[in-house]
Amino acid sequence: MLAVVNRVLLALLGLLVLAAGLAVLAGGLDLWRRWDLGPPSAWPWSTPREVLLDRGSPAWWGEAGWWRWLVAIGVPAVLLLLALWWLQAQLRRHRLDRVRVDTGDGHDALVEAPALEDAVVAEARSLPGVERGKVTLDRRRNRPWARVALELAPHAAPARVLADLRDGPLEHARVSAGLDALPAEVRLRSARHRTERVD
Repeated sequence: MLAVVNRVLLALLGLLVLAAGLAVLAGGLDLWRRWDLGPPSAWPWSTPREVLLDRGSPAWWGEAGWWRWLVAIGVPAVLLLLALWWLQAQLRRHRLDRVRVDTGDGHDALVEAPALEDAVVAEARSLPGVERGKVTLDRRRNRPWARVALELAPHAAPARVLADLRDGPLEHARVSAGLDALPAEVRLRSARHRTERVD
C-alpha cells in the first residue's frame, strides 16, 4: 500500500513541478507573447522582466483579512505535516535484517533474515501443489512476522497447502529460530497456465 501511495504522490508532485517549470520557462523566454497565448490566471511570471514579489505585495498582506492569514499559514502547515508523515513512513523499516536464535548453550546467534526466508521458500516450494513462492520476514509489534505468497497448481487444494505450510516450513522456521510463535500472513493465488486445445 505504501508503495502505491509513494508512486501516486511522486507522480503528482513531478507533474506539478514540471508544469510550474514549463510555465516559468515560457515566461522567461517570452513565449506567452510570441505564441499569442494567455498565461494561467494570476500567474506572476508571464514576461522576462516579472519578479516574484514586487513592492505592492507587502501592502496586500497588511490589508489582508484574518482568513487570508489563516490560509497562508494553515495550508503550508498542513503540507509540512503531510511531508513529515510521509518521510517518517519512508524511514520506518519493518523488514527484519537478522533473527536472534537461542543456541541452547547460554549464547545467542544472529541469523540473517534472508537466509531464513530462503530456507522457508525452498521447503514451501517442495510442498504438493505449490509451484512458486516468496517469503518475507517483517517485524510487527517487536515480533517476527512472516508474509508468504504462494502460486498454486490448478489441482492444488488450498486448505491442504495451508495446513502443510503451517505444519512444515513455518513450524520448522519457528523451531530453528527458537521463537515462541511465528505469525504469518499467507496469500494464495493460482498459477497462470496456457490453455490447451484438445482435438
